[in-house]
Amino acid sequence: MSNEKWMDTDEFEEAYGMKKSTQALYRSQKKIPYCKIGGFIYYDRKKIDEWIESHSVEVGG
Repeated sequence: MSNEKWMDTDEFEEAYGMKKSTQALYRSQKKIPYCKIGGFIYYDRKKIDEWIESHSVEVGG
């Protein structure tokens, strides 16, 4: 697909290091935002970045 807003599962794995099997598990558990169109999975980069931020753990300094 290769555009700035959307990533397919390969691009997601490359950009964020999350294996496709983990992506599939998180999708089945409704833990990660995604779109499914015609059997293809796409991730919105902005929503993924927001999802990562919302799951970050703050450490004391």
